Amino acid sequence: MKTWKECVAEAKREVALLSVKEVKEKVDQEEALILIDVREPEEYQKGHIPGVVNVPRGVLEMTVEEKIADPAAQIVLHCAGGGRSAMAALALKKMGYQNVASMEGGFNVWAQSGFPTTR
Repeated sequence: MKTWKECVAEAKREVALLSVKEVKEKVDQEEALILIDVREPEEYQKGHIPGVVNVPRGVLEMTVEEKIADPAAQIVLHCAGGGRSAMAALALKKMGYQNVASMEGGFNVWAQSGFPTTR
């Protein structure tokens, strides 16, 4: 049986990982990118990145097709620290989404870097 940490490490080996700085650059350059916050609604309400779509990890696979029909869309997922988003990115990859990445460090590193947040 695998531990949570082992599962996250495996997911991080199988999906693209972007640094917070790389994601910020993509946002600043107005790249066609869908930024998904997979944290729970309570976490999201305390603060989030402007323009993100909140799709909690627990319902992602059930609802993603309604929100993102194009399997080639550039999707970057994030959570608080990077574990849930890596797992979510792997799930989307297995569903056939071709351009999926997880933001390393998540919202915590984004906020600590002084990048824009909103409530």
